[in-house]
Amino acid sequence: MEGRRAVRELLAAGRRPVVSVWMADGLDPSPQLDEIEALAARRRVRLEVVPRARLDATAHTEAPQGVVARARPVTSVPLEDLASGTGGRPAFLLVVAGVTDPRNLGALLRSAECAGVTGVVLPRHRTAHLSPTVTKVAAGAVEHLAFAQVGGVPAALAQLRELDVWTIGLAGEAERSLYDLSLGDRGVALVVGAEERGLPPLVRRRCDDVVAIPQHGTLPSLNVGVAGAVACFEVARQRAASAPSR
Repeated sequence: MEGRRAVRELLAAGRRPVVSVWMADGLDPSPQLDEIEALAARRRVRLEVVPRARLDATAHTEAPQGVVARARPVTSVPLEDLASGTGGRPAFLLVVAGVTDPRNLGALLRSAECAGVTGVVLPRHRTAHLSPTVTKVAAGAVEHLAFAQVGGVPAALAQLRELDVWTIGLAGEAERSLYDLSLGDRGVALVVGAEERGLPPLVRRRCDDVVAIPQHGTLPSLNVGVAGAVACFEVARQRAASAPSR
């Protein structure tokens, strides 16, 4: 884990063991660094101050912001657990089918967590994984999301259908609009495809619906991270509108 926000959320969430935290020597004081030190002490995690050159030499990202942590990997959960929803609300899932750019995946995860996604489905192959770049761009979102790692997305979509989760693929050329769907009162899984090719043919066929985000400019498509964010927040908007009033 690299970057101040990612390490801060790692320590604050407390979902997985943290082996150690490195902080570069000579950093300017900041409330975020103070919070990382306090959280490390509270969790009894060893914090070492090391030369900046040593920290940068071990980092996998270009700008670790002077903070690196080593932790156990995120644990995968069964797909059926994600499909059951949380807190009495239906499942709200993001299925990633072929996103290979780690920055795009990190941006998707950050938007998903902010929109209230309850679980993320990642294939084992032909996709970006939870690397230091992904977790840094996600800014700590991985610590608050549940992940199911699956052998193949088509089979996962078939299983989600059996579990009464509505699978909705995003494709710029689709005739139906995302905004025509009623998304607030049932389990939903948004499916996003690869940066260049979009949804693989078999994945597209396995989706219950395939929709587009209406566009009004000249360019033919949105970046996958942006499209995923727009769709996630449309689901979030409808779920909020359909939630029982207190």
